[in-house]
Amino acid sequence: MATPDFVLALREKIGTDMLWLTGVTAVVLRGQEVLLVRRADSGAWTPVTGIVDPGEEPADAAVREVLEEADVHAAPERLAMVHVLPPARYANGDQVQYLDLVFRLRWESGEPYPADGENTEARWFALDGLPELEATMRARIDAAVADTPHARFTSRGVR
Repeated sequence: MATPDFVLALREKIGTDMLWLTGVTAVVLRGQEVLLVRRADSGAWTPVTGIVDPGEEPADAAVREVLEEADVHAAPERLAMVHVLPPARYANGDQVQYLDLVFRLRWESGEPYPADGENTEARWFALDGLPELEATMRARIDAAVADTPHARFTSRGVR
């Protein structure tokens, strides 16, 4: 996975210590279809995810990540979910925890393909024909698809 330059600069200072980052999950909808990518590192199907750059608006980060990873143009419609992911440790020892902002985006143009090497596949799936997904990824899609104008907020023990 490509690590943003600002994270690499921080790692030079803090080593592998815990780093708190803001991430985005971009759930792109085209009618009754959702855009998913197959991650190169794990082989899992997921919506597009990424890290918000310093000073970047989170919705802009979601749009940017979709274009970078799948070459699809999409427009943000709403914030669908806000949650904290469990702490993680990467193979190189780096520790991280993410505040994840899930956005619902509307497809505007482009046919998906794995545009930046972070994924091996990118394609549309019918909402009623999704591949096997991790529970947290399914929850993100469900929150984005839900017909509610408000974001879903989670807290420990409440999902």
